[in-house]
Amino acid sequence: MAKVIVGMSGGVDSAVAAYLLKKEGHEVIGITLRTWVAEDGTEGRCCEIDDARRVAFHLGIPYYAINCLSDFEKNVTEPFVDAYLAGVTPNPCILCNRTVKWERMLYMAKVLQADYVATGHYASVIKLANGRFTVRTASHIEKDQTYMLYALTQEQLAATLMPLGGLAKPEVRHIAEEAGLPVAAKQDSQEICFVPDGSYADYIEANAKTPVPGEGFFVDEAGRKLGKHKGIIHYTVGQRKGLGIALGHPVYVKEIRPDANEVVLGDEKSLYQSEILCRDVNYLGISGLADGERLRCMAKIRYHHRPQEAVITAAGPDSVRVSFKKPVRAAAPGQSAVFYDADGCVIGGGVIAV
Repeated sequence: MAKVIVGMSGGVDSAVAAYLLKKEGHEVIGITLRTWVAEDGTEGRCCEIDDARRVAFHLGIPYYAINCLSDFEKNVTEPFVDAYLAGVTPNPCILCNRTVKWERMLYMAKVLQADYVATGHYASVIKLANGRFTVRTASHIEKDQTYMLYALTQEQLAATLMPLGGLAKPEVRHIAEEAGLPVAAKQDSQEICFVPDGSYADYIEANAKTPVPGEGFFVDEAGRKLGKHKGIIHYTVGQRKGLGIALGHPVYVKEIRPDANEVVLGDEKSLYQSEILCRDVNYLGISGLADGERLRCMAKIRYHHRPQEAVITAAGPDSVRVSFKKPVRAAAPGQSAVFYDADGCVIGGGVIAV
């Protein structure tokens, strides 16, 4: 049996992961990474230390809370703010997983001489026939979290266990109830941990280190002015609600132009495109593609997007062009596209550029 460091958020998923690993006979140590705290002292939903400590006490395992506030600010919240100021829509959880959570968990594993780290993600770590590590889609597809994990490195995945990959959420809650875990009935968080009220714009205005763009103009695809907007940080590609403009027919955000401080509006048809470019590509299932090399796959452009048939073509260092069999709706720059093989294993993924 192995010694395993379990990242415990204070929620039911990570609690059950720790319970299952201990039940299997592993030596389990719980840790919580303290990544964000509000001005009033409220902890982020990814680091509710009191609940995590209660679970660890119930399980009879050692527990540590680790301060990661400065790492989180540098690698997650500052890039989040900068991205919105640049007119793109970031995905901070993907950055956090690679640059904060796994980095610090593996550091603690080294300090405590543990063999593995583990999390409560709904995914499975797989070693392929080619010797590479990847993540495979969870059995309960509605909870699958592989989209958030594509940026992990081979070294990180090689040392990772994910016990919940074959379970559905109701099964996890049932296990928690049967085990008497104190967080068995705790509800899942639906928001980004450092923006618990969902008001991204308020967070950006309060934390930006450079001037926040003010009012500008809504324009149509031909550049004609349609009315004033309240600032580009309030919008994302595909948005319809909350635009604050009435044109007599439905309109959507098609593009954000930060240099001109313009938000381009169009009809729903204008949101569809058959090809996108991705940068900062990270490969899991394969070592990479030669320039111009093509590969058929299934691809999704956001967390809740159903994967679509596509072909990825290497387009220079760390970039691929993704061509979809059917046009996809509202591919937002800053979000990620993730590529899967026929077995539901992640080939790789990258940040949507255009």
